[in-house]
Amino acid sequence: MTQDICPCRVREDDKREFAACCGPYLARAAAPPTAEALMRSRYSAFVKADIDYLEETLSEDQRATFDRESTENWAKSEWQGIDIQETEEGLEGDEAGTVTFTAHFIHKGKPLPHKEKSRFVREGDDRRWYFAGEISIKNAPVVLGKQPGRNDPCPCGSGKKFKKCCGAAA
Repeated sequence: MTQDICPCRVREDDKREFAACCGPYLARAAAPPTAEALMRSRYSAFVKADIDYLEETLSEDQRATFDRESTENWAKSEWQGIDIQETEEGLEGDEAGTVTFTAHFIHKGKPLPHKEKSRFVREGDDRRWYFAGEISIKNAPVVLGKQPGRNDPCPCGSGKKFKKCCGAAA
């Protein structure tokens, strides 16, 4: 019997099973207790291509601009792991928090990083955590082919225009 290791593993040597880590969150059997747990479960949802979970865990404001097609395309990447650099607040007693992370993936045979500082908030009567957007980290864009135009969708998959996202760092 093969073990289904959770994609969000905390360390490279972490062999926690998906069923004992992010699995209950993606099965909607439990809610992540912290912003970081939600971040990890969202990463696992990308790996497992659970687009519904990604949409369900967006804050109300973010849901209004959710681009399902872009998210589906980005989820098709070959995900290699996630590193959490910093978590600010976002604990069980907090109402908001941020998580800075780097998700590693392969696109068209090239290993790439996606670094982001994500904002999380609690919403609703049940006070669950939701992804509320990102705080821009200015990195130069990675261009694999033709340079996107300023008004083209950003190739990072954020759903924003290139000039308002990765193109702002160029």
